[in-house]
Amino acid sequence: MINTNDILETIRMIQDECLDIRTTTMGISLLDCADSDIDKSCQKVYDKICTKAEKLVETGEQIEKEFGIPIINKRVSVTPIAILAGVSGGDPVKYALTLEKAARTIGVNFIGGYSALVQKGFAAGDLELINSIPQALAQTEHICSSVNIGSTKAGINLDAVKIMGQKVKEAAELTKDNDCIAAGKLVVFCNAPEDNPFMAGAFHGVSEPDCVINVGVSGPGVVRSAVSKHPEYSISEVAELIKKTAFKITRMGQLVGVEASKRLGVPFGIVDLSLAPTPAVGDSVAHILEEIGLEQCGAAGTTACLAMLNDAVKKGGVMASSSVGGLSGAFIPVSEDAGMIDAARSGSLTIEKLEAMTAVCSVGLDMIVIPGDTTPEVISGIIADEAAIGMVNGKTTAVRVIPAIGKNIGDELEFGGLLGSGPVMKVNSMSPAQFINRGGKIPAPLHSLKN
Repeated sequence: MINTNDILETIRMIQDECLDIRTTTMGISLLDCADSDIDKSCQKVYDKICTKAEKLVETGEQIEKEFGIPIINKRVSVTPIAILAGVSGGDPVKYALTLEKAARTIGVNFIGGYSALVQKGFAAGDLELINSIPQALAQTEHICSSVNIGSTKAGINLDAVKIMGQKVKEAAELTKDNDCIAAGKLVVFCNAPEDNPFMAGAFHGVSEPDCVINVGVSGPGVVRSAVSKHPEYSISEVAELIKKTAFKITRMGQLVGVEASKRLGVPFGIVDLSLAPTPAVGDSVAHILEEIGLEQCGAAGTTACLAMLNDAVKKGGVMASSSVGGLSGAFIPVSEDAGMIDAARSGSLTIEKLEAMTAVCSVGLDMIVIPGDTTPEVISGIIADEAAIGMVNGKTTAVRVIPAIGKNIGDELEFGGLLGSGPVMKVNSMSPAQFINRGGKIPAPLHSLKN
């Protein structure tokens, strides 16, 4: 039986508390587009994406109107392009330009999958694609790139870590006149999931179906509002409240995913039940932590509050969907979260504190602006540290840092839209160059042997 109060509550969440579906992402396999001729392969890629995703945006807009649920982004993720580049040879940037053309044709916000999976080493096409990433991102608007450099099973590829420090810096330098935006579209992963609908890290894993719809939900504002109404609750009661709220948020994602699947005629994959913040006031994970009882995000106790929040979101959301996947938890991207931005500006939130927080939440050091003179070796060291947290704890971690070329601590970059803006944060400039230049592989932890 339909409950009128539930309907009114959902309407209030959408109108007043920034509730939305952050993304519907169509994953498309490009394995059948491989060809020894790169031009033929690119044509197959373009044709398949435009055929499979022809009605993705239109369908999303129809669901928005009919159900009254905002769907902020419509996106596509594809098979890691390094796999195709390994077959075709040639300049991988051709694939990036093809993806850009397809994105414009079908009208999506982003296409993710200009990616390589090199946790155990480099296969054919991997190095070529990685080396092309700065140029590919600088020459395109809608393309996102990711590289997986480690996993709990494989350990950490330190050679790849070294290269990625260089590529992050190069990407920023190539777009220094556009707020170094290319670095904001590049993620370095450990334990990257194959069904992640969120950019910039989305790609369509080789074990996924030929085509699938994944949904990413949001809702930090809804959780913050719920917590703010009960200052008298104990922390266990707060956790229970967050669980119930996460259930409602995720249920909406399940509804949209099933409906999009039916209308597009492709399988429904997963709901990623992450709390994905935006720069909008009232849509912040940091503000949830402050409602729980912190003076400001970054204060002592922040990691403990975030651990509780992340756990409660997962426990509440997992019962609301037939299939949960992706990253699922609470995101802490600095430039995309109004509360995080304020905490970074005030000095309450540091990179070291953020690193500690990543041990208990989704993803990792995300959308952090660092000084433009930060060396590639220091960036590689940041990547290695974050990958180690992911490897040892068996969780996904990632690094998306933006060297602000020509800017110093306290200056700001303005990205606009969901990417927001961020102050340049202080980085420990002591050099890890000797460690990074050793190369080789950091072995997998003992608990990787779980067969």
